[in-house]
Amino acid sequence: MERAVNHDAMSAVGYTTPWSAKAGQQVSLSLSCDRPIKSTRICQIDKPATEFLDWPIQAAGEPQHRLFDHGSFLRVPAGELAKVQSVHGIHFELFLTRNCGERTIVEAGILRLCVRDGVFVLKTADQISSTDEKVPSGVWLAVELDLRHERLCLCIRSLDLLAPYEIHERLGSPVRDLQGDGIYFGVCASRNEPTLNAKFAAIRLDTPQGTIAWNFPPLLSTEPMWSSGGTDPLVLDVINQPTFCMTSTRWDGSSFDPRLVPSHYDAIHCHDDDIGPLRWPVSHRVTVPDNARPGVYAFQIEWDGGFERVVFFVTSSRALARLLYLVPTATYLAYADEYLPTHLYPWKCDDRGHRFAIANNLKSLYDYHSDLSGVSICSYKKPKVTVRDDYNYPLCGCPHNLPVDLHFLRFCHEHGIAFDVVTDHDLHECGIDGLRGYQAVITGSHPEYMSVEMEQALRQFASEGGSIAYLGGNGFAGTVAFKDDLMELRRSPLEAGRTWDGPVAEQSLSITNEPGGYLRSRGRGEFSLIGGAISLMGLEGARPFTRTEESYEEECAWLFEDVENQTFGSEGIVLGAAAGYEVDATDPALGTSPDTVVVARATGFPDSFFRIRRAGTKAGIRNVPAVGALK
Repeated sequence: MERAVNHDAMSAVGYTTPWSAKAGQQVSLSLSCDRPIKSTRICQIDKPATEFLDWPIQAAGEPQHRLFDHGSFLRVPAGELAKVQSVHGIHFELFLTRNCGERTIVEAGILRLCVRDGVFVLKTADQISSTDEKVPSGVWLAVELDLRHERLCLCIRSLDLLAPYEIHERLGSPVRDLQGDGIYFGVCASRNEPTLNAKFAAIRLDTPQGTIAWNFPPLLSTEPMWSSGGTDPLVLDVINQPTFCMTSTRWDGSSFDPRLVPSHYDAIHCHDDDIGPLRWPVSHRVTVPDNARPGVYAFQIEWDGGFERVVFFVTSSRALARLLYLVPTATYLAYADEYLPTHLYPWKCDDRGHRFAIANNLKSLYDYHSDLSGVSICSYKKPKVTVRDDYNYPLCGCPHNLPVDLHFLRFCHEHGIAFDVVTDHDLHECGIDGLRGYQAVITGSHPEYMSVEMEQALRQFASEGGSIAYLGGNGFAGTVAFKDDLMELRRSPLEAGRTWDGPVAEQSLSITNEPGGYLRSRGRGEFSLIGGAISLMGLEGARPFTRTEESYEEECAWLFEDVENQTFGSEGIVLGAAAGYEVDATDPALGTSPDTVVVARATGFPDSFFRIRRAGTKAGIRNVPAVGALK
């Protein structure tokens, strides 16, 4: 369902393609705005003072007020149906979730099957028929529309033996053909109502040329899907990024791995608030100059009385410094556009990005769809309105993610510490080759998510003698997968916090079909890589660190040159001190190496902090130490 961007909270929003670029590459800006743009400039925002650059910007089109298209659905286009003489039967499997109002299940020509007020409604041009029995949700149903007897017959029956349901409806007036101007699943052809929240599987069309079938693969498809059967394959369009690799009625609990039983994962889940990669026209283009330094940049969009910045990254083509800064773009993207409705979360500060997300029904990978399933896939080709240098997180009233990382990068610039830049997305693509030539890799403040390929590259870098300076908390924890501009995250039921829990059966990533959830559940991740993992979380009362006796040993003492006090870090931009929000601890039972040396601890956290579950445990405790560790 298309809707104009609501610009009440932000007058200009946009995204760049690509999100990160090297010298010589072109960066395109796609923009939506509700007022005349006065000027557009490039600035570097990781310097102590924002530096405006004279990079030539090419105007590619007039910025305009754009649209969001909410809701995913399926469509067999009219042009494809022209390849067959007629369609006299439609069959599919349906798993309804949470819907309100009237929602279309299937529309074909003059025929429309809906769910309304908890019952099925069958409509044609001159007839409406509704069922008396309530529609079961959370149950797989077989739906059949049959024209073989010159009267349309609707049959819906449950595929769950413990939840019996069966209806038969027959229309009195004839329906000659189910072909029409296309066949739509989960939406009406006019697109003037919200799409259906439901899973679909096993779509079949009966034609004079034979039965045409579509079975959804467990691996994510970003291309139109070709049918099997019949004399001519037909295309099924998959619109607006529904979720692949969903369990169907064939899943029997014998395996949780779609690579072993792909037929058990042949369903897709459509949501009325899905948003795929946007295709807004390009408004501006810039080519990154050959002499551009790696760093964090932005298009600054200016109008009378204000401006907004759309962030992008310039990364390194070759090693120019000994230190490489790893920008946690996977974490940025997972949090981007977080909904945080005020009726669920008490805000400690206001942020226009979250107000924009709420006004435009945008979701992050921390949010729920309207049917209460978790949001698991997103694209960087969308406005990321919380990825800003002036962003403050409403739950703690402090900078979060990008602005915290900018604080460190500005410190490096101010003190003459040279660094190169690589993003999570780049590291996933280039692997160990993107790290070789550097003495050390430095992380951001919150490198929470990474792909297996990223983690393997860091392991190999360390094994080849490189150093990893982990300068954050809650890092190297959650598994993600990348495909082009898409990133996917499947959460485990054992994860804790204010996030959705995915069912164990649907934890596998549709991009790779590998397990999602925590990396440490596969013997990888934070404990075995850097020695610690998140232990406590709280949104107030950060604490300083106090040195341990081991920190005074010769091998560690160099770390504390010019540090005069035993306790340090009593000030900070996040919650007022060095250790807070999400804090880590070592745990030998979960993989911390025995040669790890703890050089400082933070204790005395407020009672409002809670302990993060690990390996299926949950307890409320206080004063678990956050640690600084040397390995």
